[in-house]
Amino acid sequence: MNFPAPLSKRQQKYFFRCFSPSNWFHVAEGGKRGGKNVLQTLAFCSLLETHKNKIHLIAGVSVATAKLNILDCDGYGLLNYFEGRCREGKYKDRDCVYVKTKTGEKIVLVSGGGKDGDEKLIKGNTYGMAYVTEANECHKKFLQEVFDRTLSSSDRKVFHDLNPKEEEHWYYTDVLSFHQAQQEKDDSYGCNYGHFTLVDNMSLSGDKIRKILTTYEKDSVWYKRDIKGLRAVAEGIIFRRFAENSEPYLYEDSELFDEKGNLKKAPSKVVMGVDFGGNGSMTTFVCTLYFGGYHDFYAAEEKGIPLSKDIDADKICEKFIEFYSMCIKKYVCVDWVFPDSASTTMINSLISAARKAGLPSNNITGCKKNEISERPRLVDMLFNMGRLKINKRCTNLRKAIGRLKWDEKQPDQPEDKNIGNCNDWWDAFCYTWLTFVDYISLDR
Repeated sequence: MNFPAPLSKRQQKYFFRCFSPSNWFHVAEGGKRGGKNVLQTLAFCSLLETHKNKIHLIAGVSVATAKLNILDCDGYGLLNYFEGRCREGKYKDRDCVYVKTKTGEKIVLVSGGGKDGDEKLIKGNTYGMAYVTEANECHKKFLQEVFDRTLSSSDRKVFHDLNPKEEEHWYYTDVLSFHQAQQEKDDSYGCNYGHFTLVDNMSLSGDKIRKILTTYEKDSVWYKRDIKGLRAVAEGIIFRRFAENSEPYLYEDSELFDEKGNLKKAPSKVVMGVDFGGNGSMTTFVCTLYFGGYHDFYAAEEKGIPLSKDIDADKICEKFIEFYSMCIKKYVCVDWVFPDSASTTMINSLISAARKAGLPSNNITGCKKNEISERPRLVDMLFNMGRLKINKRCTNLRKAIGRLKWDEKQPDQPEDKNIGNCNDWWDAFCYTWLTFVDYISLDR
């Protein structure tokens, strides 16, 4: 069994409040790496040992998230706590963990709760305890169903952990504010709230914390949320530092090529991204070079096709072959081509065009995608660490990154007005690395 680092004073106070018979709703909010998952899992498992109810629940935006954050939890999760006393299995066709405790066998169901309708997955049972990780990413109906399904518990305990959103996010207005208001009216109501940041994580050394801080721009929304744990609003220009002075983030061809035009060092990977146009938007191509595995990124080439009302497949294929051939000639090869995965017909057209031109075609496949809100965060981190540079010749991509703004209606996402076609260029660039996002270390 792995033993977690000692709890900070704030974590200790929160942890012991979890055992109060009157406290039933336990919310751990704050910055990333604040030890929220480890703390909540430790409390949940400790209470599970003697709980009278047999069936309990853990959940997240997906089953995979629940397993990763609660069962695994960086090696300190439920499977670690009950090592040798638990096994994963099924209960009524639902994923679960069977746990041998001091008071008999317990069943911990695992569920996803991110979509409308997921609440149906947890109907039919009374849960003694429920732990929902990243609760503000789950659906409102699911959270309400969790509350309802624990009402008749012998010792009701509902755990939520979350990273901060904007102050007006529905989780605060529709869920947390009500319970905190009730707590203010009545000290015995049972709402146990804790706020934690990375300084509460006793497993992080001072050097490690300083290294983490170098990955954030101190005026960014991510610094306010991830480091300070504040409910900051995302507004205005996303990459303000780049918009005000892009020079530190640019490079010239002479950095990569000698006087004869030969590469000074071979890229680890050469990747193209393609965003298809139509309906007034541009079709855009971007080529990014990787160096040192997945460490350094050079946005090296760009090409666009003028606006059109409809998608001109023949013209797109023609310009694609021109750009593809140029990149292969200049950078020796192109390892992958990632077009927008939503356009399967056009992807097949590009594959056919590459075959006819005698160019590699088995490396052309739809791009894997992640949450739109996570893309600016990663780019901001790469800029701050000096790991991302953009060729001075890529004027369209430079303008796009400098102009990209937050959406007022969806504060965690870039605005989709596509002013100056900035979203077309931004998407094509993102497609050059989205498939490999899990391999991009955030700590190096």
